[in-house]
Amino acid sequence: MGAGGRGIKRTAGVAVCLLSLIAVVLVTFEPVSIPGIVHEAGADTTGIHKIQHVIVIMQENRSFDNYFGTYPGADGIPMANGVPTVCNPNPIEHTCVKPYVDHYDVSQGGPHATSSATIDADGGKMDGFVTAIARIHAACTQFAVPDCDEGPTDTNDVMGYHTQSDIPNYWAYANKFVLQDSMFEPTSSWSLPAHLFMVSGWAASCKTHDPNSCTNASDHPGPTPANGNPTQVVRGPDSPIYAWTDLTYLLHAHNVSWGYYVTAGTEPDCQNPAQLSCVPIRQNLRTPGIWNPLPYFDTVNTDHQVGNVQSVKKFYGAAQAGTLPAVSWVVPSGDVSEHPPATISAGQSYVTSLINAVMRGPDWSSTAIFLAWDDWGGFYDHVAPPAVDQNGYGLRVPALVISPYAKRGYVDHQTLSFDAYLKFIEDDFLGGQRLDPGTDGRPDPRPDVREDNPLLGDLTSDFDFDRGPRPPALLPVHPHTTLVGRTPFQPTDVAAHKGNGRVTVTWQTPQSDGGLPITSYQVIPYIGDQQQTSRTFEPGAHRGILNGLAAGTQYTFRVVAINRLGSGVLSAPTAVVNY
Repeated sequence: MGAGGRGIKRTAGVAVCLLSLIAVVLVTFEPVSIPGIVHEAGADTTGIHKIQHVIVIMQENRSFDNYFGTYPGADGIPMANGVPTVCNPNPIEHTCVKPYVDHYDVSQGGPHATSSATIDADGGKMDGFVTAIARIHAACTQFAVPDCDEGPTDTNDVMGYHTQSDIPNYWAYANKFVLQDSMFEPTSSWSLPAHLFMVSGWAASCKTHDPNSCTNASDHPGPTPANGNPTQVVRGPDSPIYAWTDLTYLLHAHNVSWGYYVTAGTEPDCQNPAQLSCVPIRQNLRTPGIWNPLPYFDTVNTDHQVGNVQSVKKFYGAAQAGTLPAVSWVVPSGDVSEHPPATISAGQSYVTSLINAVMRGPDWSSTAIFLAWDDWGGFYDHVAPPAVDQNGYGLRVPALVISPYAKRGYVDHQTLSFDAYLKFIEDDFLGGQRLDPGTDGRPDPRPDVREDNPLLGDLTSDFDFDRGPRPPALLPVHPHTTLVGRTPFQPTDVAAHKGNGRVTVTWQTPQSDGGLPITSYQVIPYIGDQQQTSRTFEPGAHRGILNGLAAGTQYTFRVVAINRLGSGVLSAPTAVVNY
């Protein structure tokens, strides 16, 4: 949350930044103290209660078929003799696009609002993914994705899927632990609703701080702060009101410790989830937002629990020290989220570093890690989601269970959603207490109790509690993969201005450098459709001055970014300049 993504600014230093992040968090261990609450393991340490630490790691914007569509034994892409037998019609080119292997480290993805999910699913036929992206391309003018201004092409990757060699660590976790092939997003929408369901089992819009003023809002919970970019935890007239009951309310009431760990960086989702890109905003533990909603919950503030929202560095420190809280949620920053156009490799390395930190620490023997991706990101999946209520389920996402008690190499076919995480936590730490308006002491008008839906499976079936804990399965943080870079996406916000006998062309950095550093930019003048001699500028440039153009001539200008693989996608043309 993961909307069509608010584009993540890719820079030449992404790989260096990731290495620096992992280096910092692995050496900067700080003692962790969750203020005001201490989890004490009960006397019963049999069955589910052997798990004293639940960790939910939430990544971004991938469908099950996009990552595990060819995993043996899973409900993957329908194939015959290794060739997909399904396709999605392209309404522009009048072709049918089959799923195909995509080794690009940088993806584009597609729209993923509720309306997009409806188009994608097409009444259960699951053949609208190319149609959804085609409609976005047709409507856009200068979104930061390749070919946007020229209409959809076969280069769009919503039908692409990755293989074991692209994401070897994720497949290794599936081989060693549990892969869930029927995990559905709890609601058919984008990142914010998905993250709200992750912590509260609902997404709503509230008129006041009275929980009974909240109404169902699967696409646009809120309202959103008018400035769109809060910089600290403040509650003012522009803050969204999350007045309904979330899980931390019950955890606090039962003296169960919790932590919500935020990775500093940017947050890429758009407020309009049908968009494919928009300007990223800053994210850290002090910026409530799409991936960090808890500071806006009334319960968290009333219970004085905002301090439980912490930096991911504190998570690494707690894992090393053996002071993990009973319940942890860990959310990424844009660059390590796998949310297009972040690199897949960066996300896999980040997740591996989190899991390795837990495995190396003293809490491993009593821990369950639930790893999932918050929504499908517009990528193809062939399984129609079941209808459980007015909110969901949404489309399938990848999900793994990693624990010393997890079954080895097990594929769980139960119907699941993030509600199953709430149910597991409630059964483990709260004696089965649910987020139920009728029993939790804080009524709100949510449509139903999602944890008790008869379609929802039980995560305890993924564990073998009769055996002793298995040892860690440490994996390389930077495994060898078959992922490859690509040429850069198009520069954005391109404009041209005449003055003092010259033209100044300005632009913004592409939303992705293709996973490789940009080496230069070229500004290309056009007279009508005829390309003129281009001018080259430095990789860090955001403007170029052109002299010596033909007097009395009308020009437009386009900009292209270049990396070592070659020239990327041309920007949309500027307005006409009379020189």
